[in-house]
Amino acid sequence: MRVHIGTDHAAFEMKNYLVEKLREEGYEVIDHGPAEYDAQDDYPDYIIPTAEATVAEFGDGALGVVLGGSGNGEQIAANKVKGCRAALADCVELAELAREHNNANVISLGGRFVSNELALEIVKTFLTTKFSDEERHSRRIQKMTDYENEKCK
Repeated sequence: MRVHIGTDHAAFEMKNYLVEKLREEGYEVIDHGPAEYDAQDDYPDYIIPTAEATVAEFGDGALGVVLGGSGNGEQIAANKVKGCRAALADCVELAELAREHNNANVISLGGRFVSNELALEIVKTFLTTKFSDEERHSRRIQKMTDYENEKCK
């Protein structure tokens, strides 16, 4: 499975940890940066390309991971990309529900709120959980997609 990942300075070390661990487990990880720590970088510069790449390859099974200090700004930035459904998670259960009920294609985590080890557990749960495909969830997602296609030009 291809996994797109991006962050800013606030979760730079977490990103590097996740890239290493996910690659060890056989995931094809595409690192959208940053390549070096810069305390003045801006998360949209890395998060938006991560979300765009994820959306472009979601039909082929790709998923995305965005990281920041809280994960809030990163989730917001990712959700500006048409077709992105980014969910903020600070526990395994939220990651699981994001996939099962919302068919989220991007998970957002706050590096200041979860440890590297918990982040890995959350991300692995997100990557391995399938969308339930229950009618009620599909219907709700379709309503959001319809709105996005009609109103967000």
